[in-house]
Amino acid sequence: MIQIDQNSCIGCKACIKDCPAGAIRLEEGKAVWKKECIQCGHCVAVCPVKAVSIPEYDMEEVEEYDRDTFTLDPEIFLHAVKFRRSIRNYKETPVEREKMERILNAGRYAATAKNTQGCRFLFLQKDLEAFKDLVWEEMPGIVAGLKETLPAYARLFEFFCLRRKRDPKDDPLFFNTTSFLVITAKDLLDGGLAAANIENMAVAEGAGVLYSGYLMRVIKASARLKEWLGITEEEQIACCMLMGYPAVSYRRTAPRREGQIEWR
Repeated sequence: MIQIDQNSCIGCKACIKDCPAGAIRLEEGKAVWKKECIQCGHCVAVCPVKAVSIPEYDMEEVEEYDRDTFTLDPEIFLHAVKFRRSIRNYKETPVEREKMERILNAGRYAATAKNTQGCRFLFLQKDLEAFKDLVWEEMPGIVAGLKETLPAYARLFEFFCLRRKRDPKDDPLFFNTTSFLVITAKDLLDGGLAAANIENMAVAEGAGVLYSGYLMRVIKASARLKEWLGITEEEQIACCMLMGYPAVSYRRTAPRREGQIEWR
């Protein structure tokens, strides 16, 4: 629930005006929380005297924000977006725990529908090799199951198996990544927004990612893999990402088709 310190509140109505649920009222010159809401935290963020809190959340994570001193250069941000590349060649050095915590926090802070915060982040690093072995062990059964429903995927995955059989170091699913992330979400858009934040933060930390639709398909097709990961039937897999330090250097941005943008 929302708590408003009546001794600190100055009755400025900032939280009342900004509350999307209309859950706050002014009584005797003080803001009062009156009904259930989605606990979006706008009241916490907008209060000029830090009178509002949400005890269920970690209030120690709340940071002060000064619009006059915090800026993000738009040209630099656009350059970062344009410069991103899907990474399929990684260094052997794994991303450090401290950096990974910041990267995953970028996903945790992504917007979610109705503030459900319903994303779950399954990050594999120390157990990654065991998971890779299980994936390749499951592949023959997955290929057999896809031949009737998705024959194109079955043929592709069968080719991947042949490649790996010829050369165990040739891994067209994981490449040589040091980290693997699965995002599950109640709402798939929420998972996608979290993944975008995570990629941007990974790049800021000097790492890179590859969104893997193939591994999404593989995991969805295997009850054993979902059980190993702890994914329940109620959960949706929103994204699978390989992650690590790139072993390749790109010299420039890549071109794109002209944007399909309508100005009306």
